[in-house]
Amino acid sequence: MPLSCGDQMLELSGRYLKRLPIPVCSLSTLQKLYISGTGITELPEEIEGLQELRILALDFNKLEEVPEALCRLPHLTRLYLGSNRLFGLPAEFYQLKTLRCLWIESNYLYRFPRALLQMPGLQSLQMGDNRLRTLPNGLPRMRGLRGLWLYGNRFDEFPKPLLCMTQLHIMDLDRNKLTELPDLSHLRRLRLFSYDHNPVEGPPNVADSVVVVGEGAQEFMEAREERLQALREQEAEEQEEIESEVLQTNLKNDSSMLDDGEGSFSALECSPEET
Repeated sequence: MPLSCGDQMLELSGRYLKRLPIPVCSLSTLQKLYISGTGITELPEEIEGLQELRILALDFNKLEEVPEALCRLPHLTRLYLGSNRLFGLPAEFYQLKTLRCLWIESNYLYRFPRALLQMPGLQSLQMGDNRLRTLPNGLPRMRGLRGLWLYGNRFDEFPKPLLCMTQLHIMDLDRNKLTELPDLSHLRRLRLFSYDHNPVEGPPNVADSVVVVGEGAQEFMEAREERLQALREQEAEEQEEIESEVLQTNLKNDSSMLDDGEGSFSALECSPEET
């Protein structure tokens, strides 16, 4: 097997495998395992033997479920499950306390997996191209989430729980069925909002720091840049006026002090005691 000892990585992607070889699961020091596009349909219970695993790539396979044993990998930080045949995640999935990045796009998720609501440490969640129509009210409990990709689902209304996700940096709702977008200007940490390929007429109201992608976004950002440029020029002019006034005041004060000094010197020269 092509095992890289330098960083304890095993690359099996692209090889046809009926199942994951059991001997792989005995590599107790393995940290990265790539088995993308191999055609496997299930994972053995022995996979929990990979106790040092950090990265596991299982995308582009034929998995129909995630085994409970996978949920007992104590150091897993990145898990790629995209392009499989998953309808959900096991209830024990929340046990992956160290998981920071989960890609589960292009599956058959009709409901948001409840286990994810118990994972406040998750930072990046890729759920594009699934079957979601709603999001749970408990979504804001995922306080660590910074990027959320929901493109290609079946939302026909903007999911209200997203309005409470004030910590998000990236929100992607491309290719849904949204006809209206709410005011998002209160999401002060948002940096990218994508709503392309939705039947909406234009972008929502967002903070000035947000890049928007979708119908009318280019014109919106150009107009915003013109407005911000005008504000910057106005502020610069006001600052110049303030600095000019301060300079004139300082010069006037210096001149007054000089006049007072000359008057005292003249009086001293003409004082009776010295004539």
